[in-house]
Amino acid sequence: MNFLEKYKSWLNDPAIDENTKNELKVIKNNEEEIKERFYKELEFGTAGLRGKIGAGTNRMNIYTVSKATQGLAELINSKGENYASRGVVIAFDVRHYSKEFARTAAEVLAGNNIKVYLFEDIRPTPELSFAVRYLKATAGIVITASHNPPEYNGYKVYWEEGSQILDDIATPIQENIKKIKNFGLIKRKNFDEAIKEGLIKIVGKEIDSAYYEKVLNLSLNNDNIDKEIKIVYTPLNGTGNIPVRHILKERGFKNVFVVKEQELPDPDFKTVGYPNPEDIKAFKLSLELAKNVDADIILATDPDCDRLAVMVKHNNEYISLNGNQTGAILINYLLSERKKRGLLSDKSIIIKSIVTGELGKQIAKEFGVETFETLTGFKNICGLENRLEKEGHQFEFGYEESIGFVTGNFVRDKDGVISSMILAEAAAFYKKQGKTLIDVLNDLYEKYGYYLENNFSLIYEGLEGMEKIKNIMKIYRENFPKEISGLKLTKYIDYLTGIIYNANGNEIGKVNQKHIPASNVLRFFLEDGSWYAVRPSGTEPKLKVYIYSFDHSRENSTRKLSEIEKAFKKTIGE
Repeated sequence: MNFLEKYKSWLNDPAIDENTKNELKVIKNNEEEIKERFYKELEFGTAGLRGKIGAGTNRMNIYTVSKATQGLAELINSKGENYASRGVVIAFDVRHYSKEFARTAAEVLAGNNIKVYLFEDIRPTPELSFAVRYLKATAGIVITASHNPPEYNGYKVYWEEGSQILDDIATPIQENIKKIKNFGLIKRKNFDEAIKEGLIKIVGKEIDSAYYEKVLNLSLNNDNIDKEIKIVYTPLNGTGNIPVRHILKERGFKNVFVVKEQELPDPDFKTVGYPNPEDIKAFKLSLELAKNVDADIILATDPDCDRLAVMVKHNNEYISLNGNQTGAILINYLLSERKKRGLLSDKSIIIKSIVTGELGKQIAKEFGVETFETLTGFKNICGLENRLEKEGHQFEFGYEESIGFVTGNFVRDKDGVISSMILAEAAAFYKKQGKTLIDVLNDLYEKYGYYLENNFSLIYEGLEGMEKIKNIMKIYRENFPKEISGLKLTKYIDYLTGIIYNANGNEIGKVNQKHIPASNVLRFFLEDGSWYAVRPSGTEPKLKVYIYSFDHSRENSTRKLSEIEKAFKKTIGE
């Protein structure tokens, strides 16, 4: 069925409501718009379903949500009665239609005779991961589009370990979804009836308390930290406001200042537009407040509070830390303090993504902690954690360069609540020693070398953009620089084939595909320890580029970054 036929089928489907049909009638003469909405179905990317809100197969709406949920329900029921009775936990964030999509998912699960635990109100994504484990549920769903612009929403599925689904679960769900040829095949039970029958249970406070207790237990220092440290916090109008403030208060931090304009939920993110704390523009209001109150650090969590961005006051200016730098500081603090207390074991590990820098790995090595690598996305990081834990390893920390961090073993996803607490504690610990977090970072560079980074995205919108990204990846596989500014290429890895090649394209090894499954990523290593990688985004119309330089001098390391970027752009330009 082509996109026009799909469009007409929605207009004629009796299961589709009049409002949706009216939205579609408005675009009847706009073939480009019809194509954009119907040329494909939303698919599970690195973070489940994610797309613009609206009518169509390539949009987030109650129909794509109900279809995905029916696919999940059929998988759960195929695994036996025990799976259905253990149930599915559903959480949602502050975005447009999040609550409606959550209720839709609950009604479809109930229609398939599957128990549902639905959070009473907005919650951070990591608390959903915790709840799946805490309630011993079969699965979890969270309705969120994380840090995407306001017109987006999304749908992430978690499995019984509390981590996001991998292909072994995603593929059968997709197959089930494909078999649903019309919306009349979706089973659905009225929400109020399902509550009366006990199929849907509203949850909240009990899970909050259990989660908060576990987070607070991760604390390593109480007496030798400066609790007078001044912290500015912004939840960017998302889900972090209540949990992060609660945890910081319980830890005894007295001077926490919240950005008033960004304190309460706002699905339009009017104060920030693009609510991604990785983007320094998101700090505009928190910087103003920080200067007014003379804050030591600024913490910002994204709308679903799974990621944390940080700015630090140093020599009277505020300096932002990127994900690699924050990760290195957290690893250094956690491992050094855990070592003092005899909490590390010879099986202690950290896990990072293949496009995350090497500084954290060098620090971990110093403490006898092994680093494992996997693909981008916490579904892969925590998926690997699940496997390595069964093999007897002790998980200490997981992170990726895009400001996602987690420690402890009770949440199997990145966690902005945990990260905020540990980061605030680390800042307060070093402040008592007369150091800022920038001092700590500079000490790490002096000790291990200047591991610097320049990560950026090239944006290519729409169908044409997807083709362009495909072509760039294809061309780069065949034409890449073998030398950059006198530095020779020593090897490269094509994660799609799982093969490691030397500079001349001869196979010299294979990737451990149990840890790193096949993925469209290329990574190039230079003789001095610098490297770069390129991959298409799984959730956005972007080509992501990661450049990492290494040198014992900051100046040289900075120069190498710009030379690698120039060489990359020249190659794709040609």
